[in-house]
Amino acid sequence: MRRVAVLALLLPLLTLVQAGPATAGVSCHQINATAAGQTAPPQAGDPPGLIRTVAQIRGGGLLQGTTEAAFQITGSTPTGITFTGDITFTTNRATLTVHLDGTLDLATGEFEASGEVVEATGKLDGATGTLTLAGVLNLLDPAGSFTETVSGEICVDLGGNGKK
Repeated sequence: MRRVAVLALLLPLLTLVQAGPATAGVSCHQINATAAGQTAPPQAGDPPGLIRTVAQIRGGGLLQGTTEAAFQITGSTPTGITFTGDITFTTNRATLTVHLDGTLDLATGEFEASGEVVEATGKLDGATGTLTLAGVLNLLDPAGSFTETVSGEICVDLGGNGKK
């Protein structure tokens, strides 16, 4: 009987001794942020028709920070254009790049684009997921100001500290 009592006390201690370092594992995070931005000037070597934007992300959790994007016009719709390109979110300790395909209505300024994560660095290294950006471009503003929402899901191992 005494042997059983000793084993009952030691068994939980043995599991603690043999356990390795704790890891968080991959967890998925809902993104529901807002942004305000504007078009950005072209850079040397930009192809004709390339549109650049910059924005400030608010309430973005993992993506709180800024964005830079470059979109190429790929076609037309009855009231606007289609476009494709990459947007890079820059946060305190990471970057996340999403390849977007979208549309812009030139009559209303409304736009929507969505796509998957194609690259991530820092604390977001290895991230996967899909984001959708939807908003309105102020067609009367020469600076090309816009507001948008950013929604979707990003899955990442934050316990990896940016290491694979």
